Amino acid sequence: MGEHWALIGESGSGKSALLQTIAGRFNITGGTIDYHFFDGFLKQADNFDDSADHLTYHRLIALVEPKHHFKNLSNTSNFYYQQRYNSSDSEDALTVEQYLHSVITSTVRDHYWDFDKVVALLNLKELAAKQLIKLSNGETKRLMLAAALLKNPVLLLLDNPLTGLDVQTRAAFDTIIDEIKASGITVIMATSPHEIPNAITHVAILKSGDVGETMLKDHFDPDLFIRDDKDEIDNEELKTLLNTGKAVPSYQFIVKMNDVHIKYGDKVILGKVNWQILQGERWALLGPNGAGKSTLLSLINGDNPQAYANDIILFDKKRGTGESIWDIKSKIGFVSPELHQYFPTDNSCLQVIESGFYDTLGLFRPSDKAKAEKALRWMKALEIEKYARVLLKNIPASAQRLCLLARALIKTPTLLIFDEPCQGLDEHQQHHFKTLVDTICSLSNVSLIYVTHYQQEIPDSVTEVLRLDKGCVS
Repeated sequence: MGEHWALIGESGSGKSALLQTIAGRFNITGGTIDYHFFDGFLKQADNFDDSADHLTYHRLIALVEPKHHFKNLSNTSNFYYQQRYNSSDSEDALTVEQYLHSVITSTVRDHYWDFDKVVALLNLKELAAKQLIKLSNGETKRLMLAAALLKNPVLLLLDNPLTGLDVQTRAAFDTIIDEIKASGITVIMATSPHEIPNAITHVAILKSGDVGETMLKDHFDPDLFIRDDKDEIDNEELKTLLNTGKAVPSYQFIVKMNDVHIKYGDKVILGKVNWQILQGERWALLGPNGAGKSTLLSLINGDNPQAYANDIILFDKKRGTGESIWDIKSKIGFVSPELHQYFPTDNSCLQVIESGFYDTLGLFRPSDKAKAEKALRWMKALEIEKYARVLLKNIPASAQRLCLLARALIKTPTLLIFDEPCQGLDEHQQHHFKTLVDTICSLSNVSLIYVTHYQQEIPDSVTEVLRLDKGCVS
């Protein structure tokens, strides 16, 4: 009792799998798990409406995963990518308040966490009337934690809960975990070595699916956990992959926005945004959760129909003058948390990457030998070639993200849009990817928009910054 654990390990070390196993999501083929808290709880079960015969340990555990599993109002299908930008379809979603009330069930223990408490703790009051599909990535993370607390669990399992959260929310996370701990909940969380909350008491280091070492958190030095190996970027291979000898189209403006204004109902999402990106410029797009960054990117990427109602020039052509969405997408390599959330996972990783040639969510045609070969070479550049023939759903989340990054790079686009590309990557993967992006920028005239909540993730090649706050350039 009184112990709270952080699980640390490189990508693929088994952190998420261990949390899933504890939560009862995986079948155990060897060994056993003893839920001592459940045995003790059964002795008090007569104090509650549920009889002991109907209680299982699942009722006392809540797991917050990296991806959400929201349903639409009819509860018959999942949301889909781009739905948030289509007004008629986006109405088919619960609001934050409705969703939280829908997950409240009869609790089998003291009802400490209620609607008002979780809304206050996770700063959700201003989001109460917002539909789930319109939440930013960070706002969604806060909502998922709130929903888990409404279960009033004995054991709370958190899988990288800080990814996607802005600086302010991450700074408040210690207070959040302190309050959760004070309510009598035990916490086990997978996290980065440098993002262990103060309330955590113990650290377990995982390697290749085993718990290799455990220690008190006070004895854990995160700096000793960083791999000291050097990144080896093959410049000649990258030149070949980027086809640097080939003439590239020349544009005056990659992006030009004049007084862009986006409004949903009475809510202003973007207010009079002016922004221009010249060919070869590399920008960081920064701002807190809910600032309007994803909406701004959706106007560039062809995902938001409100682009037609605004003065936007993409690749020297004004939106609405005859170009198709596919014309735009053919010039852009894109990855985001939302794309990862909704991307189909039944293709092999090689097929997923090859689909980047066609801007489709998966490969819906026979594989082309030359394109598949190029996909494999990009996998090698990102150190994930061992997953080439494995289905996307059967690899670690970090490797999934790297596959989508390779998919964005494969067609050598004019513009790269990387929206929080390092989410879920371990520190080696983050550093390797950052080095790769800088090398690509040094070898080509590619334009770049890079979104992150971590200053240290921004590539050195980025020289321009646009900051958004509440939909306005700050």
